[in-house]
Amino acid sequence: MLEVIKGYKEFKNIELRNYEKLFYDLAHHGQNPKTLFIGCSDSRVVPNIITNSKPGDLFVTRNIGNFVPPFKPDSDYHATASVIEYATEHLEVENIIVCGHSNCGAISSMFKEVKVTEKNIHTIKWLSLGEEAKKEALKLEPNAPLDVIKEDTTKISVVHQLKNLLTYPSVKERVDEKKLFLHGWYYDIESGKILCYSKDEERFVPISKKYATNQQ
Repeated sequence: MLEVIKGYKEFKNIELRNYEKLFYDLAHHGQNPKTLFIGCSDSRVVPNIITNSKPGDLFVTRNIGNFVPPFKPDSDYHATASVIEYATEHLEVENIIVCGHSNCGAISSMFKEVKVTEKNIHTIKWLSLGEEAKKEALKLEPNAPLDVIKEDTTKISVVHQLKNLLTYPSVKERVDEKKLFLHGWYYDIESGKILCYSKDEERFVPISKKYATNQQ
């Protein structure tokens, strides 16, 4: 905890001063982010760092595995769903990024035998959102090394989450109107490289290639 307190003091004494006007504007005029970033809760994947963005630039939600549950029209508690609805209906973001990453613990755990108990029941249920991607990856390269299958699963999962986003009425409507664009990213922790899903090529390509050709 001492490291956290130390970090706060450095933020208050250094970073806050560097962004004094920006924080003033954000405090008095509210937020107007153009992008919703759906990332993993993994401590190694920090959206503002890997995009070099400032406070107010990204609307962020993070969960285990960067999953997007399909839309359900009920009144239960849906944290990720409420973020998506708020971002599209209220903030009217123009982009949604779903960002998977290398060495993902959520994906790795799907390849282990884990006994369901009252201590992990919610986690196991949540991880089921990646099962279809796992099955698809196993069919794609059944004889590949496990690390390769896991990487394939992570990338395929990102594509599945993009499809799940389109089950949300607010997302589908804005996508159809070309007011909202969906992006699937794969971030390599060690190299810092980002690959983006190209719908035209049906594969992940370097970020410079995808956006240089203005593909959405």
